[in-house]
Amino acid sequence: MAQQYILAVDQGTTSTRAMVFDHDGAVVAVGQIELRQVFPRPGWVEHDPVEIWASVREVVGIALARACLTHQDIAAVGVTNQRETTVVWDRTTGEPVHNAIVWQDVRTADLVDQMGAAGGGPDRYRERTGLPLATYFAGPKTTWILDEVPGAREAAEAGRLAFGTVDTWLLWNLTGGTCGGVHVTDVTNASRTMLMDLRTLEWDTDIAAEMRVPVSMLPQICSSSQVYGRCADDGLLAGVRVAAVLGDQQAAMFGQACFEVGQAKSTYGTGSFMLLNTGTEPVASHHGLLTTVCYQLGDAEAVYALEGSVAVTGSLVQWLRDNLGIIAAASEIEPLAASVPDNGGVYIVPAFSGLFAPHWRSDARGTIVGLTRYATSAHMARAALEATAFQTRELLDAMNADRLSRAGPAQGQGSGALTELRVDGGMVANDLLMQLQADVLGVPVVRPTVAETTALGAAYAAGIAVGFWSGTADVASHWSQDQRWTPQMPAAERDRHYRLWRKAVTRSLDWVDDDVR
Repeated sequence: MAQQYILAVDQGTTSTRAMVFDHDGAVVAVGQIELRQVFPRPGWVEHDPVEIWASVREVVGIALARACLTHQDIAAVGVTNQRETTVVWDRTTGEPVHNAIVWQDVRTADLVDQMGAAGGGPDRYRERTGLPLATYFAGPKTTWILDEVPGAREAAEAGRLAFGTVDTWLLWNLTGGTCGGVHVTDVTNASRTMLMDLRTLEWDTDIAAEMRVPVSMLPQICSSSQVYGRCADDGLLAGVRVAAVLGDQQAAMFGQACFEVGQAKSTYGTGSFMLLNTGTEPVASHHGLLTTVCYQLGDAEAVYALEGSVAVTGSLVQWLRDNLGIIAAASEIEPLAASVPDNGGVYIVPAFSGLFAPHWRSDARGTIVGLTRYATSAHMARAALEATAFQTRELLDAMNADRLSRAGPAQGQGSGALTELRVDGGMVANDLLMQLQADVLGVPVVRPTVAETTALGAAYAAGIAVGFWSGTADVASHWSQDQRWTPQMPAAERDRHYRLWRKAVTRSLDWVDDDVR
């Protein structure tokens, strides 16, 4: 029977989905369910790894049933995942030793500060890893689990425990778990641990030793597109090849066909993430961005990117819905925000877990400024959407600053200013937000026909690995534009709003004291 489809598993922060794609890159079927969030303390965010794995099995079943397909119709599976979220489990029992610590979690703030104080400050590992010392990354989260879970460090040093980001946990379970599951990760996820050398694409044993993470816990680092193994025989995908793993933002970059140096995309989900393709050499940032691996296909050279990461965008809409009750459903925010012509002087800085790029301030906390008796829930809704647009503007400014600081012809193509921003993720269905984004950036914003490019990117990478697609040129030929927004806001108004936003950011800083977390 001809295997005419690729299945992508997209395990995100707030939901898990499975999507079936045909050879044209069109969506055939989707299965999706929400993922429970666990908040043990302020600033702490966890997921249940067992629940994550169960959610994957459920959505795969839903997608296959809706498409009237079986494992015999699937040529390969690609996996994409929330990055940095950390799982440690027992190799013999398959049981996690603790809930997964989510990328947004800030419990490692003191640990990170101690590492910086021991030498090098926030940039202690940046030259080797491309990352600042921050609570965001998986390495310190692993150290916390080993230090705080009774018996974990002893078990790890005895070789009984395995570490992985969510991709590794899923791949291990997909391929058999305790019965022969493979323990691997790909270069994009490994680049988010603060434990991998960006140039060698191997674990840095010195950093691992300094973080007190036994190397025996770490998975094998592989490319983003290759056959890692086959799904276990007792599941819905029995025998199907698992042939791609990419962190969610890199997968979205791949799905957006940003294969040329200088192309950029921004994904709007729980948080927002903007990536700029910088080619086959890692480019150091001097303006608060991350240097990361974009993708690697088989034995080819790795492609790198500059990335700006924003912790809270879509989750701010959830907060307005669930915590404040301003809206009853996420879809209500657009008409509510559109019911007023401006924000009424209200600015929101959603630093619920500190501020990520380009600030990297774990001491920041969420702030609403400019409130008067004139302000209404509609102004709050509009300010929430604008917060996403302003945070993305900060990332673009940092990318432009890094671009301008790269002098000389050796830097090659892609040195010009960004001419358009490709956008994807759940929030791009909000037309008002996309127009606000174009206005704030002063750059056209382009939404593709398939907005959920994270799953599509994982599918493309898996298909390339098994010959379903011939390569990146084949993938690029399937990309198409759905809608384009051009800037409409006068430059003076854009600058005024951005100035006030940056003023609001200063009000959010330095909030956390020793007795305030």
